[in-house]
Amino acid sequence: MSKVESSKSTTSATQLSSESLQDKSADFGLSTLDFGQTQNFGETHDFELSVSDLRKSFLSPAGERIEVLRGASFSARGGEALAIMGSSGAGKSTLLHLLGGLEATDHGTIMAGEFAVHRARPTELARFRNERVGFVFQFHHLLPDLTAAENVSLPLRITRVSHSEASRKAKQLLAEVGLDKRVASSLVGNLSGGEQQRVAVCRALITSPALVLADEPTGNLDTTTGEEIARAIVSYARNRRALVIIATHNIALADACDRTLVLSNGRLR
Repeated sequence: MSKVESSKSTTSATQLSSESLQDKSADFGLSTLDFGQTQNFGETHDFELSVSDLRKSFLSPAGERIEVLRGASFSARGGEALAIMGSSGAGKSTLLHLLGGLEATDHGTIMAGEFAVHRARPTELARFRNERVGFVFQFHHLLPDLTAAENVSLPLRITRVSHSEASRKAKQLLAEVGLDKRVASSLVGNLSGGEQQRVAVCRALITSPALVLADEPTGNLDTTTGEEIARAIVSYARNRRALVIIATHNIALADACDRTLVLSNGRLR
């Protein structure tokens, strides 16, 4: 697929190695982090997303209307990893929040298959997020009083999967990213930053979502851990025919995706 090139600004020390991300056979020790290759992981998706003329504005503390999105449009489908780049404050996080139904649009349409995100009721949006969307944030937002396995199993428990089955699947998925039984049973507050972000990725993917929205998922990680997390997310798109959309400043991570869209002046190019 063709890519839209963003300006090649100087990369920081934490930016990923493009070659290592693109080497799909690289082995990271305990796990290759290629999600979706085990038979019990979940269904294969064929997901389509269509966004047209999306607009969103906010009121500043001074009462000034600030337009963040000014007619953003794009389409993508399952099996694709799509990077969204742009300067800080350009609206990348806002775009992801709208796509996942966390915020309401001012104008425009978001069609996730046959589901109209832009006009859905709150209860419909909650079900859509629980069943079809996985979120990965820069700050993991894990529950510190729960173990790693308990955090990962929460989305399954919300959908009324039994405690034993949810726990089994959570531990299996944690093992796929190289987190052993000791880590699975540890409170997340006792884990390293890289371990916590792996737990957060597992939590996002435990329900086998058709749409994964990742907001700067490697922003707080060292280079090696960032590579592992990034390739885990990208491999999930390709192995499960899911759609992964990653908001990032990281050029190497964007290069590992199939396409890059640049958000500038409220529009995507």
